[in-house]
Amino acid sequence: MDLKHLEAKASADERDAIDAVLAGNAGEPANRREALARRSLLLPALLAAQGRVGYVSEGALAHICRSLGVPPAEAWGVASFYALLALAPRPAAFAHICDDIACRAQGAEELCGAMERAHGPAATHAHRADPQHRADPQHRADPQHRADPHAPPAATSYGWARSPCLGLCDQAPAAMVSVAGRRCVEQAFGAADIARVEAALGGARVAPARYALEASGPRRLLARAGRVDPRSIEAYAASGGWLALERALVIGREGVIGELNAAKLVGRGGAAFPTGRKWEAVSKTPEGPRYLVCNADESEPGTFKDRVLLEEDPFALIEAMAIGGYATGAEQGYIYLRGEYPLAAERLENAIQSARAAGRLGPAHAGKPFAFDIELRRGAGAYICGEETALCASIEGFRGEPRTKPPFPVHQGLFGKPTAINNVETLVAVIDIVRDGAAAYAAVGTAGSPGTKLFCVSGTVRRPGVYEVPFGTRLGELIELAGGLSGPAPLQGILLGGAAGVFVGPDKLALPLSFEDARAAGATLGSGVVFVLDESIPLVPTLRRIAAFFRDESCGQCVPCRVGTVRQEELLARLANGKPRGDLAAERALLAELGQAMRDASICGLGQTASSAIESALVQLQPFVKSSR
Repeated sequence: MDLKHLEAKASADERDAIDAVLAGNAGEPANRREALARRSLLLPALLAAQGRVGYVSEGALAHICRSLGVPPAEAWGVASFYALLALAPRPAAFAHICDDIACRAQGAEELCGAMERAHGPAATHAHRADPQHRADPQHRADPQHRADPHAPPAATSYGWARSPCLGLCDQAPAAMVSVAGRRCVEQAFGAADIARVEAALGGARVAPARYALEASGPRRLLARAGRVDPRSIEAYAASGGWLALERALVIGREGVIGELNAAKLVGRGGAAFPTGRKWEAVSKTPEGPRYLVCNADESEPGTFKDRVLLEEDPFALIEAMAIGGYATGAEQGYIYLRGEYPLAAERLENAIQSARAAGRLGPAHAGKPFAFDIELRRGAGAYICGEETALCASIEGFRGEPRTKPPFPVHQGLFGKPTAINNVETLVAVIDIVRDGAAAYAAVGTAGSPGTKLFCVSGTVRRPGVYEVPFGTRLGELIELAGGLSGPAPLQGILLGGAAGVFVGPDKLALPLSFEDARAAGATLGSGVVFVLDESIPLVPTLRRIAAFFRDESCGQCVPCRVGTVRQEELLARLANGKPRGDLAAERALLAELGQAMRDASICGLGQTASSAIESALVQLQPFVKSSR
């Protein structure tokens, strides 16, 4: 029972923003399904309130609770879960400066130092206001007092915080700036320096940074990226768009699933589960409704391939989801987009509206024999929501905490119904397979890993960016495609698969990049990360940043992960400070024991992989042995 009642009142601006999200959801719910649908608007309402005034006030929280019938304690528990939500007053203009591994390698610490000198200390946590702003009565910029009500507010002061990876590793260092108001201005950009950050804080649009977007061999996943206007449905159609959906309707649901199985398409987010089997399981469930969810919460440090697809080819994702809706029998789809991708949100919203207007989404009409629609939902800064059951909980309006499996989402997923969840790259790969057939798709790649794969290459290379290569391409060839090392220092190591992946040494440059070869080498392709470190980048601070990432992003639900990630970070701190308990061998043994406990007993993949990169670095690269010489 919730015994605390919130007496604070929302301002007119806050009510206006919240009510726009909750339109048509007043009064008592008619049934449980309607109550669940209403509860699922909790996170969108919280984001709307913050977008208007810069933080979620107690009055805004109270208004949301009354409107949705959610107990205040539960709503506060949800709001406090997300790093991008502020629950105390802070400036309307706020910057998040990435200090994760790729940005650290490109000067993020220098940028953070400049921000601190110019604007004071960083907020201790992104969802807590800096105490120096709490008593400032002008922390909000009142849009009623501006000549242009649609112009960004002129904040009286700026706030900032350090941030985990913003998904702009190809443009490091990176920043994300939000300026609250009637029309909230959000932008994330690379090549960040204090001048660009301050310009964005002042409401100016900052030019995007350049990054590589290249392919070796057939350009499939990147066929339109950078070449076709991502805002035009007409341009998408002229470039061959919708042909895969039309063929899907010809070959039927079983035909679509058969092609995916024959193409051996597996998930590209890290789990590598067969996509055809997942869709088939959902399609055969006797009870509906069924749902199709795109996991666009790409938050793995070093990963940014899905961002490029979302920004540069959003209609491809819409078409792929329509095919998935048809094949699985789902009538409703959701795109769960990470909150740090404002440009992707803008382009996806346009693509969804354009597809509806063209009859590609929505009810069955104009010759379309099935009904399917898509709703965009934005996250609010929680890496754990990339786990599929945590993602479902977040959409439903609960804390994004993983659920015990089984049951698996294909049987009980979103709202307790059968749900197929795939990431962006997996879904976009469906288009070529369905349009051209599995045999054509498998013309490149390897027997066990047909087709092409996107890799996110960053770190000390000349041309960081997204590279599409056939499976089986050797690791060294990929690095050469990215221009090779950017400086004279020799190669130190490569992080494969992201923070949850593994480090390999220079001796692995001949490794073929396929699922089977990576597995045989004790490595992983994970989310496609290839983070290159030469010897100019200190390895120990990189490992400590990875450990801090998992400590911060653990949801805290299970003891092995909640405690293990902290103990892992403490262990690295002891080694970095030259104060091991015992000797290096004893600490390595303890780290292995911690890692095994987290792998065996954690509820989800975060805890199960939290020690993978660090353990591999201590074995493959031996940073503490080298530093003691």
